[in-house]
This record gives sequence, structure tokens and C-alpha cells, in this order.
Amino acid sequence: MDLINIVATLIKIILLFAISLTAVAFCTWLERRGAAWIQGRRGPCRVGPFGLLQPVADGIKFFFKESFVPEKSNKFFYLAAPILTLTIPFLAMVSIPFAENLYILNHEIPMRIARFDSGILLVIAFTGLEVYPVMIGGWASNNKFSVLGSLRAASQMIAYEISMGLALLSMILVYGTFDMNEMVRFQEKWMWGCFINPIAALIFWFSIFAETNRLPCDIPEGESEIVAGYHLEYGAMKFALFFMSEYVAMIMASALIATLFFGGYSLLPGFSLVEKGIVALFSIRSEIVNHNLFIIFQLLSIFLKIAFFMFVFIWVRWTLPRFRFDQLMDLGWKILFPLALANVLLMGIVSYFFIYR
Repeated sequence: MDLINIVATLIKIILLFAISLTAVAFCTWLERRGAAWIQGRRGPCRVGPFGLLQPVADGIKFFFKESFVPEKSNKFFYLAAPILTLTIPFLAMVSIPFAENLYILNHEIPMRIARFDSGILLVIAFTGLEVYPVMIGGWASNNKFSVLGSLRAASQMIAYEISMGLALLSMILVYGTFDMNEMVRFQEKWMWGCFINPIAALIFWFSIFAETNRLPCDIPEGESEIVAGYHLEYGAMKFALFFMSEYVAMIMASALIATLFFGGYSLLPGFSLVEKGIVALFSIRSEIVNHNLFIIFQLLSIFLKIAFFMFVFIWVRWTLPRFRFDQLMDLGWKILFPLALANVLLMGIVSYFFIYR
């Protein structure tokens, strides 16, 4: 790997962190403003214009709050859990493509951090690890309510990971590849995956609510039943890391569902005409400049898709009530699992007779 590729990789890592953490701060503001809008309240409106500086004030508060470690906790695992829970969704995003390759100084720069032909397997592997910091945090806190929350989280995540994995498997049968770039190109050639396999799209979409512990699936954090769940004993920046990890996981899940089912970085309707209009207006003749301009519109397209799914996360939270634990488990094991399994068989038949024959 030459120097330019090393520098480009470092820049992409820094941008991923910077953009994700900025998006987290904005989402915390939007979450509260969205809740106020849906419920007929005002929301944050005092710190900065429209309350936009409220996340900054919250960050300062978390940073200066007293940090404590419970006396009878396992200190190493207690401190490791919030770090792991924030690290894992970042690692899951490294192989998600956000655009085609960019050309800078005659060098081809991939618009993803890690280049894997089977990148979807890396994403699923890291998302499957998310249950461990939740379990570790609850157990290491040495609090019975925290342990109950972590046990709920483990059972919920395992139940819905199976349905999510089967929905993903049905799409792999359709696309015929593990490479997410090829999945996007397939959708550009045919149609979005949500139209080819709507059952898998619905199963996957609901499963990511359970995987990210968002309402109506936030059973592990059911404050009306088990106080605050697995992070009951966490405060200050340790709690902030858990809080931030939820939003980073939402960003990762939104990017994943956009890539698998909604064309990924393929241009939104009308963007191609705008891009061609800019080229004609400024009489751009360079093929490299034209290509890089096209990449900008691809980035804008996938960012808008991610923003839409983030809005849906917030919208659903303040619209639907929380499931009971037995209802959530019944839905996962008795409805989504057999439906996802049947859908795998159906898409195998459809792929064999109608797509690859």
C-alpha cells in the first residue's frame, strides 16, 4: 500500500468518526424536538437557536459529572463494556460502500474503509458481537436489575438476529454475491431490493429495531419494569458511551438497510438530471471531474437515505407503545422466524427460475 492510500485510509477513518459523532449529536436534538413535535410540546429551545446547542451542553454535563465505579463490580469488565459497545458499530461500518471509487491525483480511492469481496459477512459478524458488551455491562455491574436487563437483551438480540440473518440470506440468493458494491450494481440494473423481496425488507427492517433496542423493542431498558436495564449502574461519560452507541448502531443499521434494499449509493430519482445539468452549465469536459461530481451525488443520495431511516427510528419511537416481553419473543420466534425461513425457500426458487436461468 503506497503513501497516498495510507493517508486516504486515515482520512476516511477520521471522517467516519467525525461525521458519525456529529450525526449522533444532531440526532439527540432531533429526537427531543421530534418527540415534542409529535406530542405537542416545545422541546429544547433555550440553548442556542432552536435549541441546537443543547447536545453540546449535554456533552459538557456528561464530561464533568462525577464518575464512579460500584464497589463490588468487576472493574475491568465494567469499564470495558461501554468502550466495546461504541467500538463495534463503528467497525461494522468499515466495509459499507458509500459511493463508487473516487479519483484523486491519478489514484483510485475506494469510498469505503476496508475493501472486502465478502463485506456483508464482516458487517453481520460485528453486529452479532453487539450482545457481548450488553451482557458484560449488566453482569459486571453486580446489580440484579442490570443482570435482568442484560438477559433480556441477549434473548431479544439472538431471537431477531436469526430472522435478520435469514432475510439477509434470501437477498444473497437474489444478488448472487457477498460484495455490497455488486449488490448496489444489481439494484441499478434491475430494481431496488425492497421491490424484489419485500418480505425480507420488512423482516430486516423490524429486526434492526430489536437489534438496536429501539422502541417498540426497548425491552432491555424497560424503565417501568427493571429501572434502567443493563446500564443502570453507569453514569457520566460511561453512560454517554452507551447512549452514543445506540445512535451509531442506528446509523450503521440505516446504512445497511439502504444498501441492501434501497439501492445503496445509486442516485435518487432526479439526481442524474441535476448532475448532467451542472456538467452542461459549467461546460465540464474532464472525465475525472465528471466522475467525481457523480460520486458527490452518490454520497448525497445514500446520506439522504440514511437520514430518512434515522427519522423513521425517531418517528416510530414516539408513535408506538412498547411491546411486552412475551409479545416480542412470540413475534420473533413464532412469526418472523418461520416467515423468514419460508421466504428463503421462496427466493431460492425465484432466483433459480427467473433471475439466473
